[in-house]
Amino acid sequence: MNHILPLMVGIPLGMAVITLILSKIHNRIADISATATTIATAAMSFYLIGTGESTYWMGGWFPPFGITLVFDGLSSLLLIIVNTVALLSVVFSLSYMEKYTAKPKFYSLFLFMLAGMNGVVLTGDLFNMFVFLEIASIASYALVGFGVEHEELEASFKYLILGTVASTMVLLGVALTYAMTGSVNMADVSAMLKSFPATKTMAFAAGAFIMGFALKSGLVPFHAWLPDAHPSAPAPVSAMLSGVLIKAIGVYAMVRVIFDVLGASPVFLEIMLVLGALSMAVGGFLAIGQWNLKRMFAYSSISQMGYVVVALGLGTHLGFIAGLFHLFNHAAFKSLLFLSAGSIEHATGTRDMKELGGLAQRMPVTSTTTAIGALSISGVPPFNGFFSKLLIILACVAAGRWFLAALAAGVGVVTLLYFLKAMRFSLFGELPKALSNIKEVPFPMAFSVIALAVVCLAVGVIFLVDPAFSDIFLQPAAEVLMDGLKSNASSYIASVLGG
Repeated sequence: MNHILPLMVGIPLGMAVITLILSKIHNRIADISATATTIATAAMSFYLIGTGESTYWMGGWFPPFGITLVFDGLSSLLLIIVNTVALLSVVFSLSYMEKYTAKPKFYSLFLFMLAGMNGVVLTGDLFNMFVFLEIASIASYALVGFGVEHEELEASFKYLILGTVASTMVLLGVALTYAMTGSVNMADVSAMLKSFPATKTMAFAAGAFIMGFALKSGLVPFHAWLPDAHPSAPAPVSAMLSGVLIKAIGVYAMVRVIFDVLGASPVFLEIMLVLGALSMAVGGFLAIGQWNLKRMFAYSSISQMGYVVVALGLGTHLGFIAGLFHLFNHAAFKSLLFLSAGSIEHATGTRDMKELGGLAQRMPVTSTTTAIGALSISGVPPFNGFFSKLLIILACVAAGRWFLAALAAGVGVVTLLYFLKAMRFSLFGELPKALSNIKEVPFPMAFSVIALAVVCLAVGVIFLVDPAFSDIFLQPAAEVLMDGLKSNASSYIASVLGG
């Protein structure tokens, strides 16, 4: 058994409580505690690379009777994404959150959210997926409303209501699955469903799962909460929500259940293609008319998740590689964009592009990182977004989905247009007199955005010149999905149940 797996959940879960206690001694201890925790989880996520498939039986109870944590190529990729972005968001928070009161409570909620996401990624049974999903969701509801102003509270309430609907649908799917199979262990359920004839009950359960996870992902038409929640939250929370949360408790959970539990039938793949195409187009066109910088980025998250879901819904090896690569890239450039937007708001007091302009004169670091993030998400070479979008278009062509290929290319042009608008009205032009005294953000905030900007450039170059990147990070994850596609997760079943 791999004893690191429970630590990925247990350390942030325990430190979420300990941080509050230690903060009674001195507030700065909370900074140290949160930073040390995220460093530890990020280091463990990288340490697990290449260790192969492994499990951990909680309490020594072997599956399917006990709670099982499962580690494979797909969970490895998500753990790296989640914990790296979490670390850089916490470093950014060291200075950014000084303007808020109750900073230790912010770190506590943040660590609860991190523990929940790690749990969703690692869990091997459906009910505990729901439990961890709720831990992450409830913490994120509170974090969205952390500023306790009217806008934040309204967005948090909307997010809470729609998030509860999503959780209820997931729980309904778990209940119906348990009623049909008598088990919630994902490998055990998958093994049983292989011998069951298709039933209307399981079809309804599958629909409940897809609706719940699509709502958590912010896919169209389940996206109403996202454009309000992401802009209203503090910048580090926005980076986590858009960069990793909608992936871990939304797209990842949906893909894991469809491919490793239900079996990736053509019907499920078609549903993913429809949801992805709608999200890609609607999110992109809604972003064009936005003047609130963070709200524009929120709509672009809907569009970019559409790219990922379309690629995964193709059901081809190239599609899986492309979708997972774009999932990785989106975590980097969208976290970068939201943290850069937070830096701009921190310095200027506004995120309205009509009140900005000429920031490159006074904030060269933030302006450069914002431009890198904008060029990356727009698919401009040699940044990482170009290669993953190109792969998605090629995967659509190879699968004979010419309309989707044209749509992906067209939405890419639209994305470039509204990010050129963002750069034109925020970074360039004449500096307003009201902003003549602004200055660059403190070092911790600058460090986080510089690190993410380097990732956006370096990953694009490395992917182009060194195939080892794909072999280490993307191929193992794609093989997990191929297994679920070809044989109803027979390798996953064997790795968890032992044969």
